[in-house]
Amino acid sequence: MQFIEYPDQKNYGELLARPYSADNKAHNAAQKIINQVIKDKDQALIELAAKFDNSPDMKSIQVSEKEISAATKKVSVEMKEAINLAVNNIQKYHKAELAQSQPVETSEGIKCWSNKIAIEKVGLYIPGGNAPLFSSVLMLGIPAKIAGNKEIILCTPPDRGTIDPLILFTADLIGISKIYKAGGAQAIAAMAYGTETIPAVDKIFGPGNQYVTAAKQILSQNMVAIDMPAGPSEVLVIADETAEPQFIAADLLSQAEHGIDSQVICVTTSAKLGNQIGAVVNEQLKELPEQNRANAQSSLNSSKIIIAENLEKAVNISNYYAPEHLIIMTRQAEEVAEKITNAGSVFIGKFSPESAGDYASGTNHVLPTGGWAASYSCLSVDDYMKKISFQKLSKEGLIKIGPALEKMAAAEKLQAHKNAVTVRLNKINEES
Repeated sequence: MQFIEYPDQKNYGELLARPYSADNKAHNAAQKIINQVIKDKDQALIELAAKFDNSPDMKSIQVSEKEISAATKKVSVEMKEAINLAVNNIQKYHKAELAQSQPVETSEGIKCWSNKIAIEKVGLYIPGGNAPLFSSVLMLGIPAKIAGNKEIILCTPPDRGTIDPLILFTADLIGISKIYKAGGAQAIAAMAYGTETIPAVDKIFGPGNQYVTAAKQILSQNMVAIDMPAGPSEVLVIADETAEPQFIAADLLSQAEHGIDSQVICVTTSAKLGNQIGAVVNEQLKELPEQNRANAQSSLNSSKIIIAENLEKAVNISNYYAPEHLIIMTRQAEEVAEKITNAGSVFIGKFSPESAGDYASGTNHVLPTGGWAASYSCLSVDDYMKKISFQKLSKEGLIKIGPALEKMAAAEKLQAHKNAVTVRLNKINEES
């Protein structure tokens, strides 16, 4: 990890650049795959599964009921209990987001309100790669079920033509049965345009690597809505001299092991702690399995320990970076948290590891990355719904507001707009 002391704010842009931000390769590669899926549909998915997902003999794209049933039997009782605990917490948190707005009387005789309506068809993307991210099934699927989307489909990359039992069990547990063996940018294209097997959807959800993120951004321009830019994982830790270096090192590595595009940063007010963290990271790195260690080491090459003059500067650096995950390990951590304006999800205090949010605390782990936390929110039930506004004017309400409407429409030279009000007011006057 790079060690940086007291950076100048004018250098934040270069200092805090993501390792993949300036690379057009992902965009071009994603566009090529999208074009292939548009042209060849299912056949493209089969060919790309052989190329990217070690599945040269895949015959069927859709997962069968028999495969789901067999997968359920392979999951241990202990794991089922752990997943059920997570389901309960995630459901409890997300059900609280369902509240509808109450009607508001903006003027006498004028009532306005909005209703949340579930988007009809949604597609969920579950990443593959280094590990079966069955937790993402919970994070994407539970809000969809709570929202009441009529059609929910799930795409995830196969490995040797099969889907990991944990993913299939988890999907089945929360009531998702339309599961397809498709990964990467090709899965995003399939859900946007539809193929012979995979239906097109209205909105696509889910995290992924830079190619998945590029495909989502390309297709959101003219084909399908997306949840957010949710790409390679990242975490930033704000720490003072009271923090535990072992905890910080473990949190940094928990994100670094996701892959070579991930980035981890620690901003601390203590140079001594910064040096300790660097040493402990190297110690804990040795304890990881070989593949995780290789991924983490690649990520650490573009990661940083930054020494800030004070907590105010540390918070400024964090808000500039707008991390996907932010962990605060300082005195009065809750007070520091109140100063955070840009972050996907915040973990307060030394006993709040980022892993809790990834799995079972209840909040959603699908979060904006790449600095998009400056303008995007964490995933919620609202993302699976759309709002329709309503208004109802009584005769008295129109009389009260009508003259203002006529003046405003005339000022914009929209005569028909004015007439729509005038004919009603004239009718009211005739009948009175």
